[in-house]
This record gives sequence, structure tokens and C-alpha cells, in this order.
Amino acid sequence: MKQRFVLDTTAITDAGLRAKERCESLCECAHKILDLIALARLKLNISCYIPYPTVYTEVVSFLKRYKCDPEVFVKLDTWLVKKSPNRYEVMIPAIIFYEYISTVRGRINKGRKIAEEFIWESSAITLKALMEEKSKEDIEKEVGSLIGKFRDKYKTAMRQGILDSPPDLDVLLLAKELSAGVVSSDVGIRKWSERLGLRFVEASKFPRMIKEYLRMMGYDVEIGEGEVEIPEVEELEEEEEETI
Repeated sequence: MKQRFVLDTTAITDAGLRAKERCESLCECAHKILDLIALARLKLNISCYIPYPTVYTEVVSFLKRYKCDPEVFVKLDTWLVKKSPNRYEVMIPAIIFYEYISTVRGRINKGRKIAEEFIWESSAITLKALMEEKSKEDIEKEVGSLIGKFRDKYKTAMRQGILDSPPDLDVLLLAKELSAGVVSSDVGIRKWSERLGLRFVEASKFPRMIKEYLRMMGYDVEIGEGEVEIPEVEELEEEEEETI
């Protein structure tokens, strides 16, 4: 059966992925991943999709921010199939929405409690500083440090393990539509992929998986931490159902 994978932004930009592949930069990692995806397409008939325009725009934004060379954008447009999920026809079980609403409601309550705790703590710090006749700059410094802690704790409570953006949802919808696997390092996407019964591949393990497939097919691709050797490729036979 033909394998399909839907890539999240982290499938190319994840820091853990760069470390495992021994890439010094995001651009180097993007080149390596896209070269592997090209081989998977040509040699193994594996198709990798990216939700368009949501996730595609995110990836392009990352690559531009890191000033990657034009060739990486050519590879991105060539080897990743850009497709918008059919949001009107993809069927999602009602229990998924029920669980998601329950999760969001719980997160909101948790976020409220965290905000209340930090408001009280900020008030106490400010009152103590005024009694000690500290300067405005000293008070702002102390409260500013507290605000930084609040942001980190609030972000963890509200966003970790939850779908919090349209691109995240598009990854799941497209994977559901195509009966494809999901490639990501996002905790929320992994959690909801499992609930939807979708195959999930950790972003940092995806290149190793492709290398192992290629190795078993007899192609000279290293499995370890070294460079990937790109063998000569044959032209694809024309497919009836889809083109690159």
C-alpha cells in the first residue's frame, strides 16, 4: 500500500531533529530532510504532504528568517505535495470535539488560577517595595521578573499538549483525509493524532525511518549520524492518480 505522510512545521524546523542529524543550521537540516524526502518519493513511492497555505507558509517563513538559499525553496516546492485539507467533508467523531472542549475548559480554569496567584504575588511585592521606599525602576525590575515567570507558566498551562493554531488542525485534517501518517514533534499534535487513530512519527525519527527503508531496498544511505549519500535516481513512471 502506498505510504503518505503529512508534515508539520516541526518536521523540518525541530531543534532535536537538527541535533540528531548533526546539522549546524536549520537550512542545512532542511536540505538534508528534503533530499531524503525526494529519495523516498523516487525510490520508495512515499509521498509527503504539507497543508497549504497554513503550514507551508509557516515553513517558508522559518526558512526566510534564517536566510536559507533559494535552492531549499525549490526542493520544498518540488518534493512536498501542497494540499489544502477538505474541511467540509473530513469526518471527525463527535467524541473528539467533546474531549477537546473539556480539555480547553480545564486549561482556561487552570490559567485563571495561575493569573490570580501572580496578581496576589505582584501586589505583595509592590506593597513591600513601597514600604521600603524603593525606586520606581527597582519595583519595575522585580515585577518584570515576576511577569516573565508568569508568561512561562501560563504558556505551559494553556498551550502544552493542545491544538492551539489553524496549522495544527490542518495537519490532522489532511492526515485524516488521506489516511496518512503525521510527522511532528508537537505534543498537542501527537496527542490528538493518537485520539484520531492516526499513525504518528516523531520528527526527529522520521529521517532515520526513511534511511532504514532505503537501506533495506539496497540503496547506499547511511543510517548513522553521518552524511546522507544521494544515489543516482531513475525517472518516475507516470502515475494515474497524482503527480508531484
